[in-house]
Amino acid sequence: MNLILRPVAAEFSKILTTRMWWILALVLFGYIALLAGGLAALFGGIDSGAISSDSVNTGGGGSLAGLGSLPPLIYSFAASVGYVFPVLLGALASTGEFRHQTLTPTFLATPLRARVLSAKTIALFVVGAAFGVVALAASVGVGALVFNGFGIDPLLADSATWALIGRTVLAMALWAVIGVGLGVLVPSQVASIVIVLAFTQFVEPLLRFASSFTQVTADVGKFLPGAASDALVGASFFTLASPGGAVLASWQGGLVLLAYGLLATGFGYLVSWKRDVT
Repeated sequence: MNLILRPVAAEFSKILTTRMWWILALVLFGYIALLAGGLAALFGGIDSGAISSDSVNTGGGGSLAGLGSLPPLIYSFAASVGYVFPVLLGALASTGEFRHQTLTPTFLATPLRARVLSAKTIALFVVGAAFGVVALAASVGVGALVFNGFGIDPLLADSATWALIGRTVLAMALWAVIGVGLGVLVPSQVASIVIVLAFTQFVEPLLRFASSFTQVTADVGKFLPGAASDALVGASFFTLASPGGAVLASWQGGLVLLAYGLLATGFGYLVSWKRDVT
């Protein structure tokens, strides 16, 4: 048991002794709180009549009926928008090893490289879950307060809401694993950051939008990592425009997301993790 716990403890030390994790966590909280609070106020105001729907283009003739239940959509911002942060943290945790050459003493202490990579994956899975809690504190905490202010039930007594919260934590943990795999596969820190930001903020949103035009492309687009994550969580603004039947089941989305993380980590192990680091 010590052979497993000691490398994992070492990986936690590497993460927690830097400033990057809490800086990303603070930015994540502020970003999600602003987004969730703003949209909860907008849609809550329209739904309650405090804001005239005539002055807002809701895409449904002044009605919010097409959006379904508002609280789950707002709460889902924790993962549907905030997932980039655990990916970045996972990538930085991996690429930092190559950049600062900390892999050399690590491999001297633990010669089995697969064990080191497994420990890093486990540690980032846990930290990713913690990021999920931070993001939910923003989306659920702020969103529920705003909904209460407009007299809308935030559904916090609903078991389905807590199931969504649990799946969101799992999704954020899996995104951190994907980040670890990407960082191992692309050891250059600059390159990995550019890939994460470009893909999550531009490439995948465009692919998901383009895939929604036909049923055939939608059936392919649902296997994109962001679409799989939204399917796992069970609610997202991004899935509202998807054609019927173009969304994976929750458990399928989780397996697809896990597969992305394992494939990236596995290929990274073969391509770069086994190379000389001196």
